[in-house]
Amino acid sequence: MTVTAGSAAALALGDDALVLSHRLGEWAGKAPVLEEEVALANIALDLLGQARVLLSMAGDEDKLAYLREERAFRNLQLVEQPNGDFAHTITRQLYFSTYQRLLYAELAASDGEFAPLAAKAVKEVAYHQDHAEQWTLRLGDGTAESRQRMRRACEALWRYTGEMFQPVEGVDVNWKDLETRWLESVSAVLLRATLDVPEGPRAGAWTAGAGRQGLHTEPFGRMLAEMQHLHRSHPGASW
Repeated sequence: MTVTAGSAAALALGDDALVLSHRLGEWAGKAPVLEEEVALANIALDLLGQARVLLSMAGDEDKLAYLREERAFRNLQLVEQPNGDFAHTITRQLYFSTYQRLLYAELAASDGEFAPLAAKAVKEVAYHQDHAEQWTLRLGDGTAESRQRMRRACEALWRYTGEMFQPVEGVDVNWKDLETRWLESVSAVLLRATLDVPEGPRAGAWTAGAGRQGLHTEPFGRMLAEMQHLHRSHPGASW
């Protein structure tokens, strides 16, 4: 298959949504309260719907999801990070959903091939972002324990955020402007939650940033094996 800029971009964005959807699905039966069980499942389903559309733009969605090896995935390293505790999951959601909403708003306003998907998805992602922001405020400005957990999560995941703004071929947006607005939005939420904006580097020698090139963190391989197990165990089966 010839890889065009459009299909490569669809693969990158689709992998982001697919991998994060699976991570959120891991909360099934484990969420702290029943309401969050439903909320996280709904967010996961929204992302899975986005992934299906995007991957189908790049090829056969099932083959791309279940038959590729680890190095063939182009998702951000942020979305593959383990759930950790609830504060860790919420921080990952805050960072990614803020980025995704800004990106999809730009794509929806364009006349490019991703505009129809983005116009629909940006409404879903607005809820994802609001959900993450509300929990960030509750946990950050809550008990001493919840604040400490949020602080640790914010610092631990900060190094993965710079990769979001590395240009993706086939996605025509102003990445620098997107990053500036992302920093402003996330910083405002953290400050409202009485949390410090992390001071660690987001780009440079010791940060994440190779997921788009197919280099992933150790937990991703284990997650992928679990995600692909059933399909690979019963090739060609229909359900």
